[in-house]
Amino acid sequence: QKSFKIKIKSGAGSWRNQKTIALNKHMGEGLRFRNKMAYDLIKGIDQMMGLRTQFVHLYVKDLTDSDTGAFVDYGLYTQVEQLNKTALKVHGLDSTGQLYKINSFEFYRNEDIIRLTTDPAYDQTAFEQLMEIKGNSDHSKLIEMLDVLNDESSSMDEEVFARYFDPENIAYWLAFQLLTGNTDTQSRNVYLYSPQNSDCWYLLDWDNDGMLRRKEREIIQFSDSESWERGVSNYWGNVLFRRCLQTESFRQLLDTAMDELYAYMNQDRIESMLAHYRGVTEEYVWQMPDRLYVPITHEQYEEVLESIWPEIDEDYDYYWESYRRPMPFYIGIPQAANGQLHLNWDPSYNFKVEEIYYTVELAKDYLFNTVFFRQEDLILPELTMDTLPAGQYFLRVRATNASGYTQDAFDYYVTEAGKHYGMICFYVQPDGSIVEDTYEE
Repeated sequence: QKSFKIKIKSGAGSWRNQKTIALNKHMGEGLRFRNKMAYDLIKGIDQMMGLRTQFVHLYVKDLTDSDTGAFVDYGLYTQVEQLNKTALKVHGLDSTGQLYKINSFEFYRNEDIIRLTTDPAYDQTAFEQLMEIKGNSDHSKLIEMLDVLNDESSSMDEEVFARYFDPENIAYWLAFQLLTGNTDTQSRNVYLYSPQNSDCWYLLDWDNDGMLRRKEREIIQFSDSESWERGVSNYWGNVLFRRCLQTESFRQLLDTAMDELYAYMNQDRIESMLAHYRGVTEEYVWQMPDRLYVPITHEQYEEVLESIWPEIDEDYDYYWESYRRPMPFYIGIPQAANGQLHLNWDPSYNFKVEEIYYTVELAKDYLFNTVFFRQEDLILPELTMDTLPAGQYFLRVRATNASGYTQDAFDYYVTEAGKHYGMICFYVQPDGSIVEDTYEE
């Protein structure tokens, strides 16, 4: 049930102009065709670049322990074109340009990591934890763009924005993710590309098996892609998207992209695609070996299929709603000093000019069934209170604007049931010091 990558040896030719064959299993995804569906949709969107895909029935013969053996059925896979220099050339792009696969990067400057390769302090391993280098390794153009993007003293007017980015590309890429609820794209699962002899950067789509899965998450009772992860707020923590969304001209372009893609991804088109993919893949889903790992039942499979178009419809409506809410923010680690506990958090942001108020709660459990402290209508993003006895605590902060719309903080606590939004967990040690309970993806 693992994914595989097959590399063709140098001098041994290629397969459909590809030297690397990526076979994706998508074992946690009940329909097993969402990634293929996404790339087929992207073919009809001029402002995006899609990759070539196909379904694969994989058989493997293992000769590790023996020269003889039978082929073993590994079930259904999706072959996705590997995005590299070869793919850039095939798609008419510049194979000598910069290409980065973003693994965990929110477009902050990161001066200690993002350096030129000629810098004595350059550490490629640390660099590629943020984004893998798939093209030209001259990072000077990337650094110039990040310097401009992170200069909060200058506005991202249309001229500056258009020099470093293609506004339509970003708007349509973002609209596609918002309409399909593909939330795991705010800081990863995307490629960053720039051709030689140009300062302009483009977003290239990658990894879509998380799209249109709200019903499936509901069925398996895993809370994810909710709260601030729905709508434009999901991208607020990324410097690039935040600065885009703060610019009125970009928001207008994004509105246009949402309308156009909503019309393009209409009910007839989506239901026709679902019927086609189902006809190709369903027999493999319910036979060995795939059926052992499918996260939904036959009945739930039908329910999930029926939910796909309504989810697009719902995501479109929620897009407009999400602008009415304050934007999410981060909660700071509580500080203890002189017998008092100082709580603080970043200020929220509102697209409409109006006051934002904060509600602070402290509890002994992450469900906040045992709230022992609550204060509402705070204007400043801080609060001082008496220190707490040693133990585990949960701090939740919510922002509410004058129009009555509420938003959680970015922070969340994770259990087997998924994410619990808008809170941090911390411990007061016997000596009075504070330790945060952190979670890593």
